[in-house]
Amino acid sequence: WVYNILEKKAEADRIIHENPDPSNGFVLVPDLKWNQNQLDDLYLIALVHCREVKSLRDLTAEHLPLLRNILQEGKEAIVKRFGVPASQLRIYLHYQPSYYHLHVHFTALGYDAPGSSVERAHLLADVIDNLAMDSTYYQKRALTFALRADELLFKKFQEAGKV
Repeated sequence: WVYNILEKKAEADRIIHENPDPSNGFVLVPDLKWNQNQLDDLYLIALVHCREVKSLRDLTAEHLPLLRNILQEGKEAIVKRFGVPASQLRIYLHYQPSYYHLHVHFTALGYDAPGSSVERAHLLADVIDNLAMDSTYYQKRALTFALRADELLFKKFQEAGKV
């Protein structure tokens, strides 16, 4: 479904903003969890055009132009379309992600969105700073994350005797 959005085979009418650059571009769309009737639970997703980047672990300093585009253009598009200033947004990536195509979450700061807690969410501004300091930060860094008991990865850890 991600590729259908990127190729405009689905949800093309829902695109809030697009930077078409194949390396450093993305589309910004409302998340399906948001009914768009009020701004208290504003929730948008930036889907990158680059298909090789699957998650936070794949990011290096090479991706800084992409990440900076998402941060800057995403904030600008949201204030222009919805009147929500950047200071009222939480902008983050999940690790582990729910699907393996790099995407960035934009939510209203006051909204307690699923997965916005510290053990799963990594603020985009922090990700940019970390990669600017060390290009391979996310290949080397131990990342703690929570798993639900019914998740396949949790079961794999159990089978391996790691839990």
